[in-house]
Amino acid sequence: MKNMEWFDSLNKPFLSPPDWLFTPVWLVLYIMIFTSFILFWGNGMTKEKRLPLIFFIIQLVLNWTWVPIFFGMENILGGFIIIVIMYIFLWLTIITFFKYSKLASILLLPYLFWISFAAYLNFGYLVLN
Repeated sequence: MKNMEWFDSLNKPFLSPPDWLFTPVWLVLYIMIFTSFILFWGNGMTKEKRLPLIFFIIQLVLNWTWVPIFFGMENILGGFIIIVIMYIFLWLTIITFFKYSKLASILLLPYLFWISFAAYLNFGYLVLN
């Protein structure tokens, strides 16, 4: 990664996992996110599914913007703001997916837990640096 030297120079919060752990965790989470979306989609799009779909897309876009903001721009505060907003939209996604597929909602819970942990880490980097 481009800015690993910058990242490695930061004071790390307590409970920071080893760097090698992130790739396998995200691989499993993205499989679960994709599976959740497929279950939600079910028999296709309906007018009632628009709002949950919007929530899902927003949280996913925020997920994809975190790395360029945090690492690319070396913006710890920006990363924290993104992760907090993503957390809110992920909760909204889980709640609204439940109506269409309980399993789709349940599959997003490990992602929510990981994002909660990531928010803790991001906040730790913000406070310590």
